[in-house]
Amino acid sequence: MRKHGILNAQLAGLLARLGHTDAVVVADCGLPVPAHVPVADLALVFGVPRFSDVLAALLAELEVEGVTVADQAPQAVHDLIPEDVEIITEVDHEDLKDMVAGAAFVVRTGETTPYANAILHCGVPF
Repeated sequence: MRKHGILNAQLAGLLARLGHTDAVVVADCGLPVPAHVPVADLALVFGVPRFSDVLAALLAELEVEGVTVADQAPQAVHDLIPEDVEIITEVDHEDLKDMVAGAAFVVRTGETTPYANAILHCGVPF
């Protein structure tokens, strides 16, 4: 058994396939996802797991060079993005939903806070 990191087998496999410039969406439980985009559905019940917990776990695993959030997102979502992520782009929520179609995959959380979605843009650690 793994000692640390992402334990969910599906999510760990999806993460292992990521490369530079790939996009990963961390989504609330209501974000629509196009049928062709893979989904690691972690939602158990409303509110579990929280967006903040899933985002923290992913940020510990990934090199992120930028984040895109909806300009309607609450300040709490913005506050979760580490200071060392230099590129934070705000777009209209409808535009963010359109961007989901180009993501490598979506991680669905149980979050019920409106607009609690973020697109993580993968960087390289060297």
